Amino acid sequence: MKKTMALLLAAIMTASVSLAGCGSDTPAPSTDNNADTNNSSESTDSTTDTTTDATASGEQTLIWNIGAESKTYDPGLNSTVDGSGVINNTFSGLLRDHYDGNGLQPEMAAEMPTIVDNEDGTQTWTFKLRDSKWSDGQPVTANDFVFAWRRVVDPATASEYSYIMAPILNATEITNGEKQKEELGVKAIDDKTLEVTLVQPTSYFSELVGFSSYMPLREDIVGTDNEGTWAFDPAKAISNGPFTLTSYEMGNQAVFTKNPNYYNAENVKLEKIIGKMIVDEGTGLTAFKNGEVHIQDKIPTEEVQQLVATGEAQVLPYIGTSFYVINANTQVEALKDVRVRKALSMALDRQAICDNVIRTGVLTATGFVPNGFVDPDGNDFREKAGSYYLKPNAQIEEAKALLAEAGYPNGEGIPEIEIMYNTSEGLKSLSEAIQEMWKQIGINSKLSNQEWAVFQDTRANLQYQAVARHGWIGDYQDPQTFLDMFMTGNKQSANGYSSQAYDQYLSTALKSSGKERYDAFYEAEKVLMEDAYIIPLYFNTNIVLASPQVVGWTRASTGAYWFGDAYIQA
Repeated sequence: MKKTMALLLAAIMTASVSLAGCGSDTPAPSTDNNADTNNSSESTDSTTDTTTDATASGEQTLIWNIGAESKTYDPGLNSTVDGSGVINNTFSGLLRDHYDGNGLQPEMAAEMPTIVDNEDGTQTWTFKLRDSKWSDGQPVTANDFVFAWRRVVDPATASEYSYIMAPILNATEITNGEKQKEELGVKAIDDKTLEVTLVQPTSYFSELVGFSSYMPLREDIVGTDNEGTWAFDPAKAISNGPFTLTSYEMGNQAVFTKNPNYYNAENVKLEKIIGKMIVDEGTGLTAFKNGEVHIQDKIPTEEVQQLVATGEAQVLPYIGTSFYVINANTQVEALKDVRVRKALSMALDRQAICDNVIRTGVLTATGFVPNGFVDPDGNDFREKAGSYYLKPNAQIEEAKALLAEAGYPNGEGIPEIEIMYNTSEGLKSLSEAIQEMWKQIGINSKLSNQEWAVFQDTRANLQYQAVARHGWIGDYQDPQTFLDMFMTGNKQSANGYSSQAYDQYLSTALKSSGKERYDAFYEAEKVLMEDAYIIPLYFNTNIVLASPQVVGWTRASTGAYWFGDAYIQA
């Protein structure tokens, strides 16, 4: 390792770093969600309310540090891990996984769906609904699902997750403006019968119907509000899950109380959840140590090993990738050359980043799809796909050679590149590390940051000069949850990437099954990596601080918390 790099890493090790994952794209413990969209996305001066002592209270009140203030709690608009955690506890879909080893179970559905393969190649799923009510006492009906799903695919809604409805007949065509939302393959046969027609047999559809975008919504409450403001208003935030929003203080906390009309309310023990919005990892840790917070995943990196050793922090499964994206519409001419883009990625010492910057047991990422997905032949996707042109350690000479070949020897002629990230000390340290590593190949850069909510819009609208932080936490157990975000027109990519070859492989995957499907996934990732508009960094871990007083809580590998079975024990 060169002396300058050694000095850089020594300096970084003295900094407090906290990078999280992003669930779909949000600040998470390792998300966005993110995922990155799992990488310590936030930064605010939020403070804890020290009037509540979590350890002294004998009441069934859970104090949960949500972290950064969510952009929305609207199931049809949310795309972040922090938001999905709230939605998972305030809304209920057709099926739910309680993460107790029993898999998916009926939730709003009274039983598992009946599935029929049709002669024309489509597939029909029929859900019989149980007797259940909204928090205001009105019945949950099949029409509530129809309204909600049509709203997600409606171009007027501009849902970043509209593509997750792709298995449903006409969903893609509606989002593309080719058909009307009323033509979506979902209909209410009666108040208690929901019929869904899929484009083709889709085995993983059962996992999708428990996802946020598939939650039911009341048309009389939501109406044409496509900004999601209703979901922050306790007077309007009608929900059908175990808890309902009763108080919201911007930048401070949200309070959720037990929903007496939840179909399984008799088995919900918590009476209240106080959701704090503490972004600073050090402040969050202090709050936890002082008994002011029961559960949180904002942890100073340098404290993680000790907290895991003492049992205060738990390491849980997490399917997530942290990466940076290169704006495909950038005006920086050099970045339009694939050799320059590859050089930027090859110059990074991922092993040093994992060992000395992140330091939470994350693994180097030399591809996009993380470990944990097994193909029909029993191969782990990541292991079979390989590492392409990347290695865990920096490839300085190879990167310099590519720059010279592209006409930019030693980076000459390449203007200063902007690295944009959402405000966070952890992400600042990561970006500084990348900045120094790029200097080794003669490329200068500047750092730019924005608060989480603003950053999401800036990145999604491609209003950044060159490079932006990103991350993704899978929404279900299938490689598609990672790969479809880079199909042409999907705003979740946040870089405007478009490839006809990539789209074709994903289209093939959507229409096939078994080995053919996975072969298409392998080819798609190869195209994505070779085009080099993404810079993978590391695969996330899910680290949570939890008080032993809290029993029965779970957190899925997708990042969503579940408190419906939790309680506080003395």
